[in-house]
Order: sequence, then C-alpha cells, then structure tokens
Amino acid sequence: MVNKKIPRATAKRLPIYFRYLNVLKDANKQRVSSTELSEAVQVDSATIRRDFSYFGELGKRGYGYDVESLLKFFKGILHQDSLVSVALVGVGSLGSALLNFNFHQDTNLRISAAFDTKPEYANTVKSGIPIYPSEDMVKQLKEQQIDVVILTVPGIKAQHVADQLVEAGVKGILNFTPVRLSVPKNVQVQNIDLTNELQTLIYFIKNYSEDSVE
Repeated sequence: MVNKKIPRATAKRLPIYFRYLNVLKDANKQRVSSTELSEAVQVDSATIRRDFSYFGELGKRGYGYDVESLLKFFKGILHQDSLVSVALVGVGSLGSALLNFNFHQDTNLRISAAFDTKPEYANTVKSGIPIYPSEDMVKQLKEQQIDVVILTVPGIKAQHVADQLVEAGVKGILNFTPVRLSVPKNVQVQNIDLTNELQTLIYFIKNYSEDSVE
C-alpha cells in the first residue's frame, strides 16, 4: 500500500484508469499494456507508467498488467469496496439533475441525503432521496456520518453553507458554485466551474484545431 502522498495530477487520473479496467474486465480481457491503456484513456504511456510506479511493481516487463489484479488494487486505493454516502446541498436545476443521476451503478458513490431552504422541498423525497430542510443539515450530516457534500447553492450563499459543512465535520466539498471557498486545511474542495470549462473548451476549439491558421 502507498505510504507517501502521490501528485494530485496522478490522483485525478486514477478513476480514469479504474473505469477503463472495468471495461476490460467486462470484455474478458486478461492483460493490458501501457500502450493499450494510453490509446484508450488518452494519457501517454510514459505518464501511465510513472503514475503506476508510485504504487510499486504493478506490471511485468514484456507482459504488461494483469487486468484483474490491477482492478483489485485500484479498487482498494479508490475505496470502491464499500458504499460511500454523499449529500447534496441545493436542490435547484443542477441539484435536481444530480439527484436524478445519482451516479447510477457506475461507482460505489450514492447521494443519500439532500438539503434545501425551500419550504416546499422540506421532508419530501425526490428520485428516492430524502430532502431535509436546511436548518437540519448540520444535525443530519453528523448523524448520518456523511463526509462528502456536493454544493450547488447560489454563489451568494456558498461560503455561509461551507462554514456550516465544516461545523458538521465534512471533509470534502465538490463545489459547483463560482465562489472559491475558504475552509480549513483538513477540508478538501474540488471546484467545478462549468462556465470556465466551456470557455476553455471554446478557446481550444478556436485556437488549437487542425484548421486554425498559424
């Protein structure tokens, strides 16, 4: 098992590898090379080998990687062997879409509780998930021992809600708001800015496409 921290860039690629290994297993593929992985996940083979090297000898020269063994290893690293409960705060348009999606069967993640300030949502069930009033949030998060929260509230409320999440003992926030949250060092925040991602994509299309004029 890993006894040192790995680079964040490597950590972000691990779920991509894990997802493709599942595809290989479903196709009854027994082994795979770094070159084959590279072509499938669009990460160069040298980077894949370097990523894997942080975990010791996972493959064999001339053989590649055993799919089942590698899948089992990453399942443990990514804690895929047990169900992880996640909460959602903010049942607006985006929040409702996430509740409907609820990760399906793709991962061990499940949204098990949601919270919103709207009275009409309080103590109702949407897509099989109970929605609690916001004033019950801290209490429910503690009682249900939920460490991870998806935040989809309006930006003006984001920091206040984040403070409450910290009070509840939350360790990770997937932040869909445009606000950069101020949290203690022991709380991890992953920012998902859809507008920024779209603007970046459009920039790349216009400046890096094959038809672009140098």
